Amino acid sequence: MNYLLDFLFTNLEEKTMYLKQSDGILEVITGPMFSGKTEELIKRIKILEIADIKTLVLKPKFDTRFSETEIVSRTGAKVIAKNIKKSSDIMKFWDPSYKAVAIDEINFLDEGILDVIDELVLKGVRVLCSGLDMDFLRRPFGVTPAILAIADHITKLKAVCMKCKSSAGFSFRKTNEQSLNSLGDDTYEARCRVCHIKGELKKKEDKK
Repeated sequence: MNYLLDFLFTNLEEKTMYLKQSDGILEVITGPMFSGKTEELIKRIKILEIADIKTLVLKPKFDTRFSETEIVSRTGAKVIAKNIKKSSDIMKFWDPSYKAVAIDEINFLDEGILDVIDELVLKGVRVLCSGLDMDFLRRPFGVTPAILAIADHITKLKAVCMKCKSSAGFSFRKTNEQSLNSLGDDTYEARCRVCHIKGELKKKEDKK
C-alpha cells in the first residue's frame, strides 16, 4: 500500500512518463518576447530531423519580421517553413508522410487551430507549437491559453529583465500604441513583474 501511495504522489509527472501513450501528442513552448521560444522550437525540429521524423513546419503569413519563407530565431537559427493565413490551411499542406507538425507564433492563429490540433493528434501526429501566452499588458493573448490548457507538455521560458536584470516573464511595450499585432523588436523589451507594473504606471502618469 505504501508503495502504491509513493507511486501516486511522489514525482507524479516523472512517473507518468512510463505509462502508455499514443504517438499523437501536443507540446507547447511559451514565454515572453526574447525568451528563446523560436530557438527552442527549431532545436526540437532539428532533433526530429536527426531521428528521420518528417516534420511540417508552419508560420503565420502575418509574421514577416525576419523572413517570409523561414522561421528565424534572434540568434540566426532558421528552418524553412510554409506560410498559413488561417488554421484550416494546415491540412492543405499536411499529408500522411508528416509524422510531426511544428507551428511558430501560434498566438497569431484563429481558434480553429484547436480543431486542427485534435485532428492531427488523432492521426498520431506529434504537434509542436511556440508562441506568446500574454500580451504587452500581461493579459492572456490570443488562442495560446486555450492551447496550453490541452497541452501534454508545456515549456515556459523566461527572458532577462531589461531594467533590473532579473528573470523576466513578461513582454513590455515601450510605446503607447495599443494594437495587439504590432511587431518590431525595438518596440518591446522583457521585464520582470515589478518592472513591468512600474513601467505601465509611468506610462499612465506621462499621459496626464
